[in-house]
Amino acid sequence: MKVLNNICRVLALVLAVGALVLFFLSFVSITTSGGELLKVTGAQLGFGGKVTTTTLGKVDLAKSSQILFCFLLTAIAAILSAFSFKFKWTHVAAPIVALVSGIYMLVISLSNPVFFVDYRPLTIAGLSYDPVIYFTTAALLLASAFGIASIFLTNYIGVKESKGAKKTINQHIVSFLREYKSEVKKIVWPGPRSVVKNTTVVLIICLLIGAFIWLLDFGLSQLVKLILGS
Repeated sequence: MKVLNNICRVLALVLAVGALVLFFLSFVSITTSGGELLKVTGAQLGFGGKVTTTTLGKVDLAKSSQILFCFLLTAIAAILSAFSFKFKWTHVAAPIVALVSGIYMLVISLSNPVFFVDYRPLTIAGLSYDPVIYFTTAALLLASAFGIASIFLTNYIGVKESKGAKKTINQHIVSFLREYKSEVKKIVWPGPRSVVKNTTVVLIICLLIGAFIWLLDFGLSQLVKLILGS
């Protein structure tokens, strides 16, 4: 189990670092209004790098904030994965960050690129994603999957070494659901009359407070007008 756990951690690290490297490959193909095809990397989109065109020369692209956000999350996931061999909390945080970045990248890759790619100051005739963006998304989701698998394996190993003194994650979840179910049964739900009565009281109080605030605002505004007018 320990060997399998280490394999999952290594794979999570390799995939997270691989996803980060993929940001430096072509994410988007941009066809300018002049018919020129430009290949733009994820890093260029996120940080607003320079692209060279035959008509405009070198131009600075605007920053695509969503892609920059995913790049930063991916970098954090890769760093946390590297430290997961030493620090316990990074072992848990790394797959969570990778999952958030992977889901966000999945939304971006499945959406129309015009919503997430800021191609200013270029005037374009076409815009499309390159396969690299899908590979990046898959790498992040797989890194998260292997990281989560490592969490369960680590917990399982700890329970085995404690000889049953500790509970597995599954046992904790089942125990929580049972306690939640027992607490829900203790709830005393109000009857229809009580609900109507309480709702009416709340509405009346809201109306009174709203009327008081309106009168106070009206009075203060008139006072300000009087002072400024004088």
